[in-house]
Amino acid sequence: MKGNKILVTGADGFIGSHLVEELVYRGYDVRAFVYYNSFNSWGWLDTVTKETLSQIEIFSGDIRDPYGVKQAMKGCNKVLHLAALIAIPYSYHSPDTYIDTNIKGTLNIVQAARELEIEKVVHTSTSEVYGTARFVPITEEHPLQGQSPYSASKIGADQIAMSFYSSFGTPVSIIRPFNTYGPRQSARAVIPTIITQIENGVRNIKLGALHPTRDFNYVKDTVNGFVAVAESANAVGEVINIGSNYEISIGDTAKIIADLMGREIVIETDDVRIRPDKSEVERLWADNTKAKELLGWEPAYSGVDGFKRGLSETIEWFTQPFNLRQYKAGIYNI
Repeated sequence: MKGNKILVTGADGFIGSHLVEELVYRGYDVRAFVYYNSFNSWGWLDTVTKETLSQIEIFSGDIRDPYGVKQAMKGCNKVLHLAALIAIPYSYHSPDTYIDTNIKGTLNIVQAARELEIEKVVHTSTSEVYGTARFVPITEEHPLQGQSPYSASKIGADQIAMSFYSSFGTPVSIIRPFNTYGPRQSARAVIPTIITQIENGVRNIKLGALHPTRDFNYVKDTVNGFVAVAESANAVGEVINIGSNYEISIGDTAKIIADLMGREIVIETDDVRIRPDKSEVERLWADNTKAKELLGWEPAYSGVDGFKRGLSETIEWFTQPFNLRQYKAGIYNI
């Protein structure tokens, strides 16, 4: 794969850093777009091995800057666009930043891709664009429902990306991962929230709503989905779900984690973590048939047994003292 240069935006984040590692492992020439900051931090890429880091070209910039985005894309064959603001509670607080980052940032990517004649753009969507399931399992034809400013911004970004395929023939693919979890995930997500509270000795675990269901997707499966979409000519012009096709409630997830960690817990509902009634996505369950048929992708961590394996690997990472210290388990992370 040498000479096949890929730009990964959001490379400093949870999924992005895992994706960069996998691409390097597979022999790709990787340029990692990280968010510029005065601390010279490369996010989670600061924690990868020196051997891996030596094979990555770092580009510090801001996805909202069209000039910088175009500079980063020059000389690349493909772009895997993951950079986004993703925290739903923060989108209630500062929705304007989600429009700038998620919609305008995506416009910058596809506009530059059109001008530079990039071979493939893989744009990252989210299962949140579906809102509460009207039918299950959720196929790619499910209606889109903006139940939070975050999901609305991602719907807008998806439509911008696909409009460039329809209007200009820009080779865009949209990958739509369901709830990804694993090592390095932010504590604003429910699984790290549960693990870090338990590992810090808390018995009364504070959570939001317990009844909503999710289709949790282990990060290794999500990353393999990205690579499959990037490598498949069949994916151009398509929206593709990446999910485990296994549905479980937040409450039952917490019980499994406590059991795997050998702890007794009491779950307390924390009002500040509750979404507004009409904003809560009550049910998510992925139909992954299209990914299987179009890409030959299948989740390696599917069903209850796969979920437990993924959780065990996640727990092992989070409970290492150095990793645990990176998290502020005693506060609500929005």
